[in-house]
Amino acid sequence: MSGAAFDPAHDLPADWRSGLFAGRIDRGDGPVPVLIREGRVIDVAKTAPTMSDLLEGGILADGEDLGDLASLELSASAGAPLRLLCPLDLQCVKAAGVTFAVSTLERVIEERAGGDPARAKDIRAQLENDIGAGLQSVTPGGEEAAALKTALMEAGLWSQYLEVAIGPYAEIFTKTAPLSSVGWGAEIGVRSDSDWNNPEPEIVLVADSAGRAVGAALGNDVNLRDFEGRSALLLGKAKDNNASCAIGPFIRLFDKSFSMDDVRKDDVTLRIEGEDGFTLEDVSSMSRISRDPEELLRQCFNQHFYPDGAALFLGTMFAPTKDRGAEGGGFTHKEGDSVEIASAKLGRLINCVTTCDAAPPWDYGLRDLMRSLAKRNLI
Repeated sequence: MSGAAFDPAHDLPADWRSGLFAGRIDRGDGPVPVLIREGRVIDVAKTAPTMSDLLEGGILADGEDLGDLASLELSASAGAPLRLLCPLDLQCVKAAGVTFAVSTLERVIEERAGGDPARAKDIRAQLENDIGAGLQSVTPGGEEAAALKTALMEAGLWSQYLEVAIGPYAEIFTKTAPLSSVGWGAEIGVRSDSDWNNPEPEIVLVADSAGRAVGAALGNDVNLRDFEGRSALLLGKAKDNNASCAIGPFIRLFDKSFSMDDVRKDDVTLRIEGEDGFTLEDVSSMSRISRDPEELLRQCFNQHFYPDGAALFLGTMFAPTKDRGAEGGGFTHKEGDSVEIASAKLGRLINCVTTCDAAPPWDYGLRDLMRSLAKRNLI
């Protein structure tokens, strides 16, 4: 997987030549931001040395034309002449949780099962009957949501996950550190001590320092269901691990060909292929999200500041229940799984699953980036 060549005909949307994209590549001496305009790849590092600079106002920047994207040999391989990287650098990576009714129900199931997948089937049947319909019919923070909360509390069915699903405040957490996310074609990590986990195919909004959404990308917010199910206080352990966050292949910037309305109505597809012959396909429809993407971004920036901008995972309705092994055990990853996340407007994000301790370690931080930029006289 890490040696695969990037193919815009396969990995970008059909209208990629009319869209505007931003990303990062390593040309051999360090990462550079690039713009893709009318299919041409423009190295803008001399005027916008970081993606943060580019997204703060460098979208119209001029630079070195590296050629037509279809003719360039981009690869995720370390040491490749043109290595495709995660399209973020200085941005804080945030995530919104339980933003779909279906995934909310699964979080409650994890909690009640104590992280044990063997108990999930029976609990799922009960909760789908007791609270499933109510979650899909109320507006978070509204009067009906407050009434539903009261009824569920009286019935002994209330959960901390329901609080952020239908209450006034969304769950917004820090997914991972700047520069630690992996990109298209890279290995993605699942902790070796996790027995119940899954990918989370999502759209990632990218915002400037003022909280204005400037574009979107695809993301995989890997989740460890057994860890978070044992305790919500293990969220950091479940979410932030080596190579556990993938974003890419590029950020599609908002322009006349792509808008927030495209995000609102997009379908994000998922396909998993295992070396054991197992396959799983599903769709997460953004039209069923419980809070508007701009509302989630507003809550992310509310009484907070991100001077280098931020990226926000919008959540997923994907919560796999298809058995991979024993009946009732549901889905969990195995090493070697190929995970493909796709959308008509954002392209395809493809990664291969390994364990966090076997994935290439995150060893290129902010100091390394600043030293590299200084050495190349870019700052």
